[in-house]
Amino acid sequence: MFNKKNKHININIGTVIFGALFLYLVITVIIYLTADHISSYQVTSGPLSKNETYTALAMRSEEVVNATTGGYVSYFLADSSKVAKNGTICGISDTQNLLENKTLTSSDLAELRSIVSRYSKSFDGNDFNSVYDLKYSLDGAVLNTGDSSTIAGTMCTADSDGIVAYSCDGYEYLTPEELTADNFRTKSYKKNKLRTNDQISAGDPLYRLIKSETWSIVIPVTDKQTVRLASHDRIKVKFLKDGHSETGQLNLFVAGDQRYVRITFTSGMLRYCNERFLDVELVTNTKSGLKIPVSSIVTKEFYTVPVSLKTTSGENGEVGFLQEIIDEDGKITTSFIETTLYAEDAGDGSTEAVYYVDKDVFHDGDVLVQPDSNTRFTIGATATLDGVYCINKGYAVFRKISIIDQNEEYCIVDSGTTFGISQYDYIVRNGNSVKEEDILY
Repeated sequence: MFNKKNKHININIGTVIFGALFLYLVITVIIYLTADHISSYQVTSGPLSKNETYTALAMRSEEVVNATTGGYVSYFLADSSKVAKNGTICGISDTQNLLENKTLTSSDLAELRSIVSRYSKSFDGNDFNSVYDLKYSLDGAVLNTGDSSTIAGTMCTADSDGIVAYSCDGYEYLTPEELTADNFRTKSYKKNKLRTNDQISAGDPLYRLIKSETWSIVIPVTDKQTVRLASHDRIKVKFLKDGHSETGQLNLFVAGDQRYVRITFTSGMLRYCNERFLDVELVTNTKSGLKIPVSSIVTKEFYTVPVSLKTTSGENGEVGFLQEIIDEDGKITTSFIETTLYAEDAGDGSTEAVYYVDKDVFHDGDVLVQPDSNTRFTIGATATLDGVYCINKGYAVFRKISIIDQNEEYCIVDSGTTFGISQYDYIVRNGNSVKEEDILY
């Protein structure tokens, strides 16, 4: 006889758990790789596309004033200062200090101390050039005090009112018709500073006088840009240097074989009077709203139901309609059907205002009853809406949109659409990949 011994199989519980977890991960990965992936998009607010930026050439009514005699120059006005007609701008003498023999009274000194005090309160250590502006302000104040008979030199006065600038570049007398491509080569551009402590000769440039607040910028444009700008009589221009904007009159013209756009302003010249080239943004995309991908847009069909049939029920005031029900005995009753309203069409006077309701809620031929009335309505009329699927709550919900503008990839929709979407909502990027109330996560 043989003794049969029972064989015991030792099962390691850790191995079983590990195996189960491994199997679960394998199945999860397979499901993930084979499933359709829904891509979301967060709704943002803004224009359809960015405005184009350009480098513009500034043109003004300006002239360079030259010295009539040689010597050392003393300036009495700060750069970019306004000057009245016959106002003194500078003086030329045989000495470097034109005012060295000027006698000041106690009241004159008090006025100078006041100028220094005002300057010290607004001093910015990052703007050292303002120190020179203080010097010219003090010299100008000294010039206008006391007896001027002791001043030995030639006074240079403005022949008209305007803005004084102490730089020149040879573009002062350039007209739009004379423009060439070379005028826009910024790498070869040179600007000469006119304020100097050195002795000058007769005929040397002293200052630049800008005689009008009206000024313009000129930009070379392509044929495509010309077509896009041709519909504008006036246009808003954003200056990238400081973010300030001006609106000007737009004109297109041709010089040589190049097309240009000229934009004329009646304000803002003083801010850029020392700039010949300005980086600007032409604000042509003025339409703004909620920006969404075109691929998100779907068209859905709805039943249209008269607004007068709407009613509410329950403590929370659920919105819906009363549907007529006929039981097996032929008895007619009504049942409240809670309904999501997707849009409202107010009508045009000749047509009745209607709500758009989901076709899954009712069927053709269903009868709705107006509350507290014998008015009955048979379901059947339909209409379509453009919209997107909002997925803020993890499942797809249709939301109506009203398109303002669009291009091939994106569109701008109205942010104030009733039953619509809002900024920062999440929508399905490819609207045709889901259906109403699909659970996505």
